[in-house]
Amino acid sequence: MSAASNAGHVNINADLGESFGPWVMGNDADLLKIVRSANVACGFHASDPTVMVQTVKLCVDNGVSVGAHPGFPDLQGFGRRAMKMTAAELEACIAYQLGALQAIAAMHGTRVTHIKPHGMMGNMSAEDADMSDAIARATRAVDREIIFLAQANSEQGRSARKYGLRAAEEVFADRTYTDAGFLTPRKEANAMVKDPVQAVANVRRMIDAQAIFSTSGKRIPCQVDSVCVHGDGPTALALSSAVRNGLESAGIRVVPLPDLPVFAA
Repeated sequence: MSAASNAGHVNINADLGESFGPWVMGNDADLLKIVRSANVACGFHASDPTVMVQTVKLCVDNGVSVGAHPGFPDLQGFGRRAMKMTAAELEACIAYQLGALQAIAAMHGTRVTHIKPHGMMGNMSAEDADMSDAIARATRAVDREIIFLAQANSEQGRSARKYGLRAAEEVFADRTYTDAGFLTPRKEANAMVKDPVQAVANVRRMIDAQAIFSTSGKRIPCQVDSVCVHGDGPTALALSSAVRNGLESAGIRVVPLPDLPVFAA
């Protein structure tokens, strides 16, 4: 898939459904009026069956495409701690979570159309081809039509294509990048972008250049199909809304992931 194939179109996605029981995280109802695709937590790093049902219903009500957001089995650490799993364990972990969300999607007359690994699983597999291969194999075994939403210019996209999956590559509106082209670790002070104006400028620059830019200014070419925003910070809604408004005011159409021209054709 070439970057030019989606010219004039982009997707905005967010990680949602990460509440648990009476504990509420983020503002999913409002964020689902901004984003066009949701990465729904599947119960391992966050969420529970009731939250998953509620989140998928909100997606359907807002015309937002549903994606699986599988993570490490680490509720206490929110999936942000490193875990060492064998390839077989990781494949089972992915299939289990994907299948659970597929069942809940079916309850609401919809289907899971993409997958995006969460947190530390996502960051580790972006650099680890064996992990990305395991995720791609499990996804293909469950449903070969699912789109792998991959961190831009990472092992995830390469594994998706290797195993015959459709791949979309994402950049982050509210995160910064290292010179290696990976996300700056959250423990570092400059990891997050909290200013909506800066976020819009960063996203426009990445889309226009089809590249990510590190904090030192290094340009790293990539494909930009989707923009990730987060809903769990004090400036999240303002930033997410500014990004969508900034893109649309520039004449860029924001669509659900399966409706990107390269997938809808």
